Amino acid sequence: MPTEPSPLDAHVGFWLRFVSNHVSHAFSQKVEAHGVTVAEWVVLRQLLASGAVAPSAVAEALGTTRGAVSKLVDRLLTKKLVSRTAARGDKRFQTVALTAAGRKLVPVLAALADANDAEFFGHLDAEQRAVLVELMKDVVRRHELKDVPVS
Repeated sequence: MPTEPSPLDAHVGFWLRFVSNHVSHAFSQKVEAHGVTVAEWVVLRQLLASGAVAPSAVAEALGTTRGAVSKLVDRLLTKKLVSRTAARGDKRFQTVALTAAGRKLVPVLAALADANDAEFFGHLDAEQRAVLVELMKDVVRRHELKDVPVS
């Protein structure tokens, strides 16, 4: 006699996805109001942290492909939020950096990320938030997850 399958909402993954979808959608709407996607925001934030670097370094830091970063950089170039400079003597080697407009926008988007976090998790006290984050980090470590979520 087959056993009854567990209900959908009995799974931790169901609740993680449920919360993640809502948090991500709300943040996406916030940054898109400023003309960028969440994936573009992730690249912009990485460039603020790293300074002028090769696109391959951005890809490595984010755990994504060079092709994906290249497409994002192209979109950000069009929006004049990053610049790309070829090395003298070797046009194959390029660096990407934030423009003045990009440096001005990143703190605005970071404030939106903070506000989104507060909107969804502000009801938790500091200890509860720390426990939640540590539990998620433990899952990441145990499963050796590398890719930074960009969408």
